[in-house]
Amino acid sequence: MKSILILRTLILSLLVIVAIGACNKPAGNTGADSNIDYYTCTMHPSVHSKTPGKCPICSMDLVPVFKKVASANTSAAKGSDTSAKPDSAPIPSQSASANAQGNKPGEFSVPIERQQQIGVTYASAKRRPIQLSIRSVGVLEPNQGRIFEYVARVDGYIQDLKVTSPGEQVAASQPLLTVYSPDLRSTEQELANLLSERDRSGSSRATLDPLIESAKRRLRQWNVSDQEIDSLEKSRKASETLVLRSPFSGIVEEVPAKQGMSVRAGDRLVGVMNLSGLWLWTDFYENEVGLLRIGQQVEITLPAFPGKKFQGQISAIDPRLDAMKRTTRVRIDLGNPEDQLRPGMFANVELKIDGGEGLTIPVDAVLPTGARSVVFVDKGSGNLEPRFIRVGRSFTQADANGEASYDEVLDGLSEGERVVSSANFLIDAESRIQGALKTWNEESGAKEGSDKSKSMSQPPQALK
Repeated sequence: MKSILILRTLILSLLVIVAIGACNKPAGNTGADSNIDYYTCTMHPSVHSKTPGKCPICSMDLVPVFKKVASANTSAAKGSDTSAKPDSAPIPSQSASANAQGNKPGEFSVPIERQQQIGVTYASAKRRPIQLSIRSVGVLEPNQGRIFEYVARVDGYIQDLKVTSPGEQVAASQPLLTVYSPDLRSTEQELANLLSERDRSGSSRATLDPLIESAKRRLRQWNVSDQEIDSLEKSRKASETLVLRSPFSGIVEEVPAKQGMSVRAGDRLVGVMNLSGLWLWTDFYENEVGLLRIGQQVEITLPAFPGKKFQGQISAIDPRLDAMKRTTRVRIDLGNPEDQLRPGMFANVELKIDGGEGLTIPVDAVLPTGARSVVFVDKGSGNLEPRFIRVGRSFTQADANGEASYDEVLDGLSEGERVVSSANFLIDAESRIQGALKTWNEESGAKEGSDKSKSMSQPPQALK
């Protein structure tokens, strides 16, 4: 009897302790917390938690995912009666809705407070002038049409070298070197004899004229100038030396010849170039070739002359494309009236193209998804619509705040529509989270309905 009383006393004490513990437990979710479905990580949407905390993968703070009824209550007036059903989860994201609505994304909701937390800003689609700018780099080279190289066309010896090193300034018709050649003397003597014979016998003039012209052509091929030939025709005295003169004003490029050395036909003697005009060879990428035209003006800057700009013009576009670099070579002609520029200098090239006017949005507003681009359109009250758009070229435009980059919108947006221009990746994570939630709810509802119908179809078991 005493043991039974002791047992009853212990049971009563245990019940009292449990009741006191239950009374001391914190109250259930508040009105605000009841709108939170679960907590997840914006970078790892697969993480679900009923309580706030840290992501077990990346240690970021978990963010709340609100039920759809919460967004509806935020936008509706107070006191409205909105009942939340189990299947009234947020509208699926791009991936979930695409399968159900013909590859067209649906809306989803991100509360205004949440948007402020993650730093969401908006920008409107506006029409503005499209100023495309293409940049490249290149190297200055001499104009090949203004380079002249003397090559020995007759055997002989260097008798007198007038220039000795590259870089020397020379004027037009200035002597560069003198070549002694016995072969030259014999040809000049032949021309002098033919001229004398023509003067003595007037009747055979028609026969001698072809021979005289042939001797003159041979001398011209040996770099004998017309002035020297005219002088020979007057004096009738053959010379053993050949004087090579500069064909134009410029600078000496190279002097392979040395004083007293023997030369044979084909040996390089001296080179002269005119730097009043230069070539700039530069490379443009394959996707920029369609914007290039012969005659376009380009702006050129050089590290050697900071703050100074030069103007050039596209004069040749190589039709071939480099298979490895995917570029094509372009030749730009530029003048050098002050003789400042030198071959071998590096140059920066900028080509500005007027693309007319078009609908544009900031570059940061576009979220690439592989073959297509997505923007998040503001539908009001925290609702966003993922929308596929077709973009053209990107360009940079200067304004009061500095330079801003824009994308041309070819299709998918209307002028005046507002799109998310920052925190796009976080908004995309929110859309994917809500899309996963919708899919999970649909699968759970389908499974629950299947289990219920299965249980109703089975006969009830007898009570034992």
